[in-house]
Amino acid sequence: MRSFLFVPGDSLRKFENAKKTAADALILDLEDSIAPDEKIGARSTVREMLAARNPSQKIYIRINALDTGMTLGDLAAVIPGRPDGVVLPKCAGAADVNKLSLYLDAFEAASGIENGATRIVTVATETARAVLKLMDFENMSPRLWGMMWGAEDLAASLGASKNRTGRRYHGPFLLARDLCLIAAAAAGVVAIDTIATDINDLDALREEAIAARQDGFLAKAVIHPKHVDVVNAAFLPTDEEIAWSEQVVKAFNDNPASGVVKIDGKMIDKPHLRAAEKILALRAK
Repeated sequence: MRSFLFVPGDSLRKFENAKKTAADALILDLEDSIAPDEKIGARSTVREMLAARNPSQKIYIRINALDTGMTLGDLAAVIPGRPDGVVLPKCAGAADVNKLSLYLDAFEAASGIENGATRIVTVATETARAVLKLMDFENMSPRLWGMMWGAEDLAASLGASKNRTGRRYHGPFLLARDLCLIAAAAAGVVAIDTIATDINDLDALREEAIAARQDGFLAKAVIHPKHVDVVNAAFLPTDEEIAWSEQVVKAFNDNPASGVVKIDGKMIDKPHLRAAEKILALRAK
């Protein structure tokens, strides 16, 4: 998957528009995009959305954080609708993931859903504590599928007046981004890049998405339908990258007993082969 499009959980109109996009997954939001006094009502709207889903798109639900007192109510309302996964905001390490996993065990059993069918994606950098817990993935539930980083809530947690200047994030936010990427790779799950907040700057979005893919992110969250096609295209490798990858794979296929091959005067080893295979796998998507 390349693109995760956020959809307010109280807007059937926006959901219908989102279904028409090429987004690989929709995140139906019960958290930040919903006014406090509308959150409970939004649960039934999300159930309607789940019943009217587009079969070609995965559906995730961003529930309210574990410390809000709303998590169990959210899960009780949406799990019977069989979403593909749940997005956990304000997540601080393995303990939070495992607590959510236990909740999902119960709600899946009550709904006759196969145990473990509901994936977990964490928003893993929204507080200073969460950033410090990024490497806390030992003994984490196998439900964990992905880790997403975010910069907006982190700014509030740090007391920062802004998180970026122009198109460049400031140091603390770049640190959170890079640690999320590393933590996801170490845990063997998908790293998901954060949203671009400037809806109309598609050039900046393209640049940001390409940089994320080149660094190792496998998907990006978006907040507007017109961002979807830009992100999907950016997460496809370039012709130059494909040509290099095919050359690397061929060189190792021609020399199966070699740990190192030479291409254009450069020594290429097995890590390069793994990178080439990853690029070709992206092309196949």
